[in-house]
Amino acid sequence: MSVRRSAVVLAATAVIGTAFAPAALADESPSASPSPAPPAGLYGSTDPTYDGVWRQSLALLAQHTVGVRPAAKAVDWLTGQQCANGAFAAYRADPSKQCDAKTQVDTNSTAAALQALAALDADDAVTGAAVKWLKSVQNEDGSWGYLPGGAGDTNSTSVVTGALEAAGTDTRDLRSKGGRTPYDALRGLAVPCGQDGGGAFAFQPDKKGGLAANADATAAGVLGVLGEGLVTEPGDDGASAGSAECTAGDSLTPEQTAGNGAAYLAGAVAESGHLMSALAGAEDQPDHGNTADTVVALAAAGRTADARKPLAWLEKNSGSWAAKSGPAAYAQLIFAAHATGADPRDFGGADLVKQLGATGPAARAAGEDGAKADQQDKDNDNDKGEESGGADIWWIIGVGLVGGIGVGFLLSGRTKKRQP
Repeated sequence: MSVRRSAVVLAATAVIGTAFAPAALADESPSASPSPAPPAGLYGSTDPTYDGVWRQSLALLAQHTVGVRPAAKAVDWLTGQQCANGAFAAYRADPSKQCDAKTQVDTNSTAAALQALAALDADDAVTGAAVKWLKSVQNEDGSWGYLPGGAGDTNSTSVVTGALEAAGTDTRDLRSKGGRTPYDALRGLAVPCGQDGGGAFAFQPDKKGGLAANADATAAGVLGVLGEGLVTEPGDDGASAGSAECTAGDSLTPEQTAGNGAAYLAGAVAESGHLMSALAGAEDQPDHGNTADTVVALAAAGRTADARKPLAWLEKNSGSWAAKSGPAAYAQLIFAAHATGADPRDFGGADLVKQLGATGPAARAAGEDGAKADQQDKDNDNDKGEESGGADIWWIIGVGLVGGIGVGFLLSGRTKKRQP
């Protein structure tokens, strides 16, 4: 989900402050030094500092979803990023060096890695350690924040909930030290029906405790409250459009809460077929990533008919965005196609599976000859282009800094404050 784009901006802001010149702009300077080659086994070829684990996890999970067996070295790269306590940071340049107090691990990277590695039947010691760590950093209100100990938000709570479910944890009875479940937290972040944007999810409450509808958070929240991960199995293709009404009440079931969120999303894409960017300076531009997430959320909530229009819009309009943004973008589109029963190998005429594969080490399909796969692996390493989402992320950061706006709330209402 697009939670990572927000988290990446947040993480980058904390590290670079306001003195940072975006890589996309720095590369145009005659004095700019070339970026180092990406690590072997990693998907995408741009700087992985803020999204390496995320994009790798989505790439591997997407390949698994379509029946493709990822290259062993790609899986090894991801497992090698794990700290001894089970957590993952966004990226560790030297995984041979043990994690310490300065290693900024986060819930989003850990949750994404857990989902991918659980799907790939990784060693129980690997997935078990990640599960244990995620449980240990649950907030008293049942939520998770991006950083351990940070204020909870819909996106982080949802991606962690989905990951724990994917790894076999019953999150509906997963109680924090305060006796609250993730579903208690998510219901508390849903906008009441009588308010503007009723039924949607807010990213976080504002300073006065108010909740503002947020489409990105709503797509995440629908999946989270249903206990769904990044991959949703296709439902009934003939499902009719759901009700536009918001179900009110203080004791809504997770399904009712998800239904309210899905109704909000259906209304948001009903006219144009897509969401609009919430990024300052880009408000008049479509948001491809969150539209893809919306398709998955609508399908998960049983509103396949409502998902058809945004899916068709993506099939027609997402090609250049995905090519620019890289592995995670291709994965998001694959998840959207899979959730609706569409063919990711013929997505508006594009083969998303092949395009994703071209951004990293050659995957090995079931039954493929090992020697052939190894040779393709080497060829792909030589030919890998600049498809990674890193450039797009640096552009996002640059827009925020040039505009003098705190990057932390540009997407998904991410707060500017981070925990040390």
